[in-house]
Amino acid sequence: MHCPFCRAEDTKVIDSRLVAEGGQVRRRRECLTCGDRFTTYETAELAMPRIVKSNGEREPFNEDKLRAGMRRALEKRPVDADAVESAITRISHMLRATGEREVPSRQLGEAVMGELRGMDAVAYVRFASVYRDFQDVREFSEEVRKLNTEDG
Repeated sequence: MHCPFCRAEDTKVIDSRLVAEGGQVRRRRECLTCGDRFTTYETAELAMPRIVKSNGEREPFNEDKLRAGMRRALEKRPVDADAVESAITRISHMLRATGEREVPSRQLGEAVMGELRGMDAVAYVRFASVYRDFQDVREFSEEVRKLNTEDG
């Protein structure tokens, strides 16, 4: 790491500590040329994959868009906001854990439906009706029937 004072390339770490609940490493460094000390922080760079939509368009993963879609499905439903945030965290972790640079939107949609199914059946059916583009009442009632058979 370059010294921020004299721009020398040789610095040494004199102390390292975990901070931010272990999510970051704080390092005290000393420049071997000028002797000045400075602090650096190191964090893991966790890149999210891009989402490949059904029309082939690619866009960055957007947690706010995911949150808005889930909140829309859960509108006026008795689901705690913390449960939604936990679901978003699990979905984000699942996407990151794929190790892929791109993930099909279908995979993201299925993950959202899985989370909603565990939270609230009505929200699940609402989301599924839009996500799967139900064309008539028959498709809608078929999904509800499947939900009832699997839960009962």
